[in-house]
Amino acid sequence: MTKIETVTVEREGKVAIVTLNRPNKRNAMSPQLHLDMTQVLDELRDDDTINVVVITGAGQAFCAGMDLKEFFIKNRDDGAMFEKAFRASVEWRGRTLRYYPKVTIAMINGDCFGGAFSIVEGCDLAVAANEARIGLSEINFKIFPGGSVSKSLANLLSPRDALFYGLTGRPFDGVEAARIGLVNYATPAEGLRANVLALAKEIAAKDGAALRATKDGYRFSLEMSWEASMDYTLAKQDQLTMRQGGAWQDQGIGGFLDKKYKPGLSALEG
Repeated sequence: MTKIETVTVEREGKVAIVTLNRPNKRNAMSPQLHLDMTQVLDELRDDDTINVVVITGAGQAFCAGMDLKEFFIKNRDDGAMFEKAFRASVEWRGRTLRYYPKVTIAMINGDCFGGAFSIVEGCDLAVAANEARIGLSEINFKIFPGGSVSKSLANLLSPRDALFYGLTGRPFDGVEAARIGLVNYATPAEGLRANVLALAKEIAAKDGAALRATKDGYRFSLEMSWEASMDYTLAKQDQLTMRQGGAWQDQGIGGFLDKKYKPGLSALEG
């Protein structure tokens, strides 16, 4: 992978761990970080050895949101640079993550504020440390959850929860994040990495084409009528058959018929 400044990438089997690496800034998102994340996700997209991408932060923070000085103050007189950074910031946290061909998991190890909500929402799954500090503090300095954050709130949270935390600016922890549906679940900080990597490896062991079809079927069906969704998923099934060379029929259903495994109770090996 090409050398980058603000993001690191580790590999464990079919799992890539992507770490926002500005710990002295609590991993706040600078223009360079947005460009680096765009590059990293683009390079991992076509890596057939990776099925799952875990996104986390270096040190004690996940991501403190946008680096206000780097993003808004230093760039306010450079319209072209601001536009480039803003476009990258919205794109990778929104469309790129949402329709990414790999499964993505946000591992919230610490502070998660403001614009970081869009990373969490863009990922397919999210797990937080019980002790993580999470919040929307924009209202406390006379602004609102702008950019992609308002849409992320609308997508993830109930109206009551979204407006309560958006209007008060109160922080909350990982346990509360799980209760309101911002994350799938929370776990003690000392076991967070092991827990998330176990989850990631469980998913990464599945067929990569089937994982992608599962994501596509869900994401695109949200935007369709029932009839359109039926047509789409039938076409997606034909595409999956072609990509796998018929493996889901021959090995999947065939293995079940040969009593090699029981769907729901055990998984097809390999």
